[in-house]
Amino acid sequence: MIEFGATAEAARVLTATKALPRLLDGRKKKATEADIDAGLVTGSWKRLVHRPGAHGSTVDKNAYTMCVLTQFHRHLKRRDIYSQASARWRDPRAELLAGDAYAAAKGRVLTDLRLPADPATLLAENAMVLHMALGDVARRVGGESGLSVDDQGRLHVAKLVALPDPASLTDLRKRVAGMLPRVDLPELLLETIGRVKGFQAAFTSVAGGVSKLADFDVSVAACLTSQALNIGYAPVIKPGTAALERARLSHVAQNYLSAETFSAANAPLIDAQAGIGFARHLGGGLAAAIDGMRFVVPVPSIYTRPNRKYFGNRRGLTWLNMTNDQGVGLGAKVVTGTVRDSLHMIDVLFRRDGGRRPEVIVTDTGSYSDVVFGLVHLLGMQYRPALADLPDQKGWRIQDADYGPLSRFARGKIDLNKIKRHWDDILRVVVSIYTGKVRAHDVMKMLQRDGNPTQLGEAIAHYGRIFKTLHILTYAVEEPCRRDIKGVRNLQESRHALAGKVFHGRKGEIYQRYYKGMEDQLGALGLVLNCITLWNTFYMDKALEQLRADGYPLLDEDVARLSPFGRKHTNVIGTYSFTAPDLGPSGARELRDPDTDDEDD
Repeated sequence: MIEFGATAEAARVLTATKALPRLLDGRKKKATEADIDAGLVTGSWKRLVHRPGAHGSTVDKNAYTMCVLTQFHRHLKRRDIYSQASARWRDPRAELLAGDAYAAAKGRVLTDLRLPADPATLLAENAMVLHMALGDVARRVGGESGLSVDDQGRLHVAKLVALPDPASLTDLRKRVAGMLPRVDLPELLLETIGRVKGFQAAFTSVAGGVSKLADFDVSVAACLTSQALNIGYAPVIKPGTAALERARLSHVAQNYLSAETFSAANAPLIDAQAGIGFARHLGGGLAAAIDGMRFVVPVPSIYTRPNRKYFGNRRGLTWLNMTNDQGVGLGAKVVTGTVRDSLHMIDVLFRRDGGRRPEVIVTDTGSYSDVVFGLVHLLGMQYRPALADLPDQKGWRIQDADYGPLSRFARGKIDLNKIKRHWDDILRVVVSIYTGKVRAHDVMKMLQRDGNPTQLGEAIAHYGRIFKTLHILTYAVEEPCRRDIKGVRNLQESRHALAGKVFHGRKGEIYQRYYKGMEDQLGALGLVLNCITLWNTFYMDKALEQLRADGYPLLDEDVARLSPFGRKHTNVIGTYSFTAPDLGPSGARELRDPDTDDEDD
């Protein structure tokens, strides 16, 4: 039997639900007002429940049952009714840190995040920053910023025009692409396994043991190829080769390959790529984009949802993943259907596989909310979503000042007193997320009721509106800000395009029924994408060194616009050979001559 609990708000509904078996007892034909909780019968349910029935009954038992169960389901979704024995339906409030555990973690976390126990000074400083920003942008309306404001207070800026590629960049791209060695994906994986310290050791068994199988690296590369290319085992099996026998591959996949070991293997890849000179030209690794890639799932599964825009008449899932400004994937999460990204975005941030925690987070227009703005900034990061709907954005103010042309834009009023009243609870939520005690996804649900924020959620939203308004103002008047956001998002879109090429088998559709299988297969895809990115970064860096040594005029601004996601030189289609390449004393392949014609180009 499942034991349910309830908050004070839902206690009556739970009590009424538990009483339903007695009401529906077949031996009791009559039901009267005394047998039900009339206070739960509201709205249109009244005319259905309160009506004379057979045998002198004054209550329709079936209608009352549906009335109670409908409310039970609504409260269950809001977690006002919960089961602590369930991973999915437990009470997230009970997961928050409390008592001695909270007191022990609070000081360290507040120090890390530079949050005060008393918010008065912090809020006063933020109020002044917002006031100054509104005044500054108001003075820049109609000037060189290109910002205009209409009579309704809507902000308008000119659409970004793509920067032309200078001749030097075009030639550099052609030369670097022409120098990269051609490689089959299996060889690329074997080369990466051999080059990156700690990569192979990450594939441990469920018990934590390291495999002692001969040619274990070959089996791992074959399994990764099978899963990431979505081609199954048949194309990679080689009878007579122990490491590529079906039984060996099945054993390795079941015992050593999982979302957990993929995450562990990603960590040394991320660190290795960040240490290459070319990667540092791309960015500092402190900005990251989070977005979803959609996959159709043609087999029946409770972990998929319909969405005609992305899946046509079928169902699918979203692979929500994070890519930093150096082009490497930091983490990912499988999301049912196309649920709003903001519910899961913070979980991806705090479940990253490795690398430095990003300080700037970029998302698309549909991923943000005021609560997310508040939580992200409370957790020590800057949130910079793209604003495709800039004219529809509403600004917020704290002071009753005249902001000239921005007065109608900043028509919302931020309630600092509400933030202060709930500050202790806000800190408890932040500390619990930061320490990993509770998932941000569960907290987001806890902060909402039927699509509307709770009092605590509203307080966090008011805090977030400070930074949301600051972001809108910066986005509107600073073209470099808009270009930086677009650049990071374009980088992630390029990674998704590479993923589409790699995951080509079975029309790019996922034939996994269970969440674990989906998570494992997309974990393999993410790991292989990082292997390709690292391999490309390594050889592009060598190509740039060679060009520099040859006296080629390299411009830093051109190097920064090269992409680590080139794929013409990487073969993912055909037969698959798992023979480790002989790289010689240099430990690297020979670069090609970019001035030599190649019949395949």
